[in-house]
Amino acid sequence: MSEKKSDKELAFLRDLYVSTDWGERFAELLDDNLKLPQKGRILYVEAGTGGHAMAVLERAEDDVRMVCVDESEECLELARAKAVAMNVEPEFRRERLDALSLRDNQFEMTIGDGSLVAPERLSKMLSELVRVTAPGGTVAFTLTTAGSFGEFFSIYWEALQSAGLEDHGVDVEELITELPTVAQAEELAAAAGLEVDASTTRVEEFDYDSGEEFLNSPLVTDFLLRAWMQSLPEAAQTRVLTEIARIIDEDRKEMDFALSVKATLVTGRKK
Repeated sequence: MSEKKSDKELAFLRDLYVSTDWGERFAELLDDNLKLPQKGRILYVEAGTGGHAMAVLERAEDDVRMVCVDESEECLELARAKAVAMNVEPEFRRERLDALSLRDNQFEMTIGDGSLVAPERLSKMLSELVRVTAPGGTVAFTLTTAGSFGEFFSIYWEALQSAGLEDHGVDVEELITELPTVAQAEELAAAAGLEVDASTTRVEEFDYDSGEEFLNSPLVTDFLLRAWMQSLPEAAQTRVLTEIARIIDEDRKEMDFALSVKATLVTGRKK
């Protein structure tokens, strides 16, 4: 595993490499299925470095205002710079995504990007989105659902076996089962107080031409793998990564290694 990056470095990596590929897949899902309010306020939670939030605000009516929330102040700094360059004026706030300090019932629409949020935080995040939405308002929530990353999880399990870390196979099982199904995501939305309108899922693929390219991808190394490998002893991580690269290169047989993701959007109206 590469040396841990600073929050500022992670913000730049997120802006340059994650938002422009991973983020765009989920942004397109929102854009294709979401009708913006004609007036009032929109809240965007996990706005990151602001690219999609700014694009939403640009195409909204003049009477629409936006509040952008993220847990990273460094990401918000980049978002503020984008807002100035694009001549738009959202409000920016640093907030915990699962413990917003905002008052109840004040937004006509809330958008939450849960695509890179730890699965155990999704339920509380969704509850907070619903809480701050006005009755009758729209909540749109993106997340990664069950069936994602199957190709990697299979390789990860094999790499653990090859590295003599069989006892950590249970960790892979937990990674697989903790991702909610679409039905479970809808149940979470209903439990939070939404009348679910629809859910939409697209299978997205991220292609890598070698194990080395996969492990050098900022999306993989600095965001996904840090969560997936956090239970491993630090001294063993390099050994496991070497095995992962070897297995990818042996299995792909000169074809690209495809990491597949089930990108899901759940929308509904607050009761």
